[in-house]
Amino acid sequence: MNDDNETYLGAALPRFSKAAVVRAFGTPLEIKDVPIPTEVEPGALIVKTSACSICGTDVHLARGNLALKVDLPVILGHEMVGRVVAIGQGAERDSVGQPVRIGDRILWTHTSCGSCYFCTVANQPTLCENRRAYMYESSEKPPYLLGGFSEYGYVLPESGRVRVPDNLDDAVASLCSCAFRSVMNAFDNLGPIDPSEHVAIQGAGPLGILAAAVARVAGARTVSVIGAPASRLQMAEDFGATHTFNLEGSTHEERAEQLRAMTGGRGPDMVLEFTGFPGAFNEGLDLVRKGGRYLTVGQLGAGATTFSPSLIVKKNIRVIGSFSGDVKSYWKALQFASAHIDHIPFRKMISGTYKLEDVNVALEKMHRLEEIKPLILME
Repeated sequence: MNDDNETYLGAALPRFSKAAVVRAFGTPLEIKDVPIPTEVEPGALIVKTSACSICGTDVHLARGNLALKVDLPVILGHEMVGRVVAIGQGAERDSVGQPVRIGDRILWTHTSCGSCYFCTVANQPTLCENRRAYMYESSEKPPYLLGGFSEYGYVLPESGRVRVPDNLDDAVASLCSCAFRSVMNAFDNLGPIDPSEHVAIQGAGPLGILAAAVARVAGARTVSVIGAPASRLQMAEDFGATHTFNLEGSTHEERAEQLRAMTGGRGPDMVLEFTGFPGAFNEGLDLVRKGGRYLTVGQLGAGATTFSPSLIVKKNIRVIGSFSGDVKSYWKALQFASAHIDHIPFRKMISGTYKLEDVNVALEKMHRLEEIKPLILME
C-alpha cells in the first residue's frame, strides 16, 4: 500500500497509453498516445485492457450517426475487459462484494450517481441524470482513458465493476460488457416468459442472437428470429432459435402469415426489436398478438419512421423501451455465460480478431456486415 495516495499498484505504469481516437466524424480513427493518470481517485481503478469487442454503436458514433452528445476527440469502444493494475482507496471490492486484487479481470460500467431521482426513487440507474458514459468524453481531459480501444482504461469511482468468472475467456467476457448486458436488461424490462408463450426476435445481430439464447433458456415455447443473412440465422439456431425467417427473399406479409400459423392465428406473445432499423418498428407492432408485449432496444440512431398509434390502442399492446444496462445486467450476463459456456457457442460469435492498429479495417468490415462481432486484442 502506498501511504501517500493510498493506491495499490501492481507495477510501474507507463506515461501514455496507445489508443484509437475519433478526432472527426467520418474520418479514420487515429492511433494516439493518451496520458495515463498519475493518481487514482478514491473508488477508481486503472485497468490494463485485454480486449474490446466492436459494437454497432461504435460504428454509428465514428460516422457521426448517433443521436447522443459526443465530446470529440474520444477514445472509441465500450465493450472492454481488462486486468486491474491500480486500485484507489475504497475500491478493494467489486459491485457485488467480491474482492478486487491486482491482476483480477473485470468488466466496468457507465456511471450512475446513486442520488438522483432515477437512481433512487425510480431505481433505473441507466437513466441517471448525472450519467457519464465511456467513449463519449474527451480524451484530452482528465482522466483521459474513457474508452475501450486503448491499452489502459480508467474506471471512474461511480462506475460499477464486476470480476470475470475464471471459466470465461476475454472474448466472451467482452461480449458480456455491452451486447449481452443490454439483452439482460431488456429481459428484466420485458418481464417473465411463460412456457406457453411464443417469442419473436427482430434482428440477427449479436443482440438478437444472444436474446434467442436467453428466451430459450427462460422456457419460451418457440423462439423465432427474423433477420439476414443466412449465416447469422444459422448462428441464431445454434444459440437456441427454434425458427428463423430470412429477410432476403421473403415479405413481411409472408413472415406474418407463418408466425400466425405457428401461434393459433394470434401472432407471437412478445416481439423484441434489436435491429437498429426504424422501419422494423412497424413490422413488430403488426406481428405481436393482441394484448402482447413489444420491446425495442435497437433504436439509438437518428433515423425516424411513421406509424399509426391507433394500432397500439386497438391491439392493446404494451410497448416497452429498454436502454443500456446497469451493473446488475453485467453481472447477470457474466453469470449466464459462465453457466452455459459448455453448450451455447458464445465464442463462435467472435468473428475476427484484430490488433489495435487495425481498428479501422475491423470497423469497416463491421459496417459492411462482414463481421458479426470483431474483437480488438491489446495483448
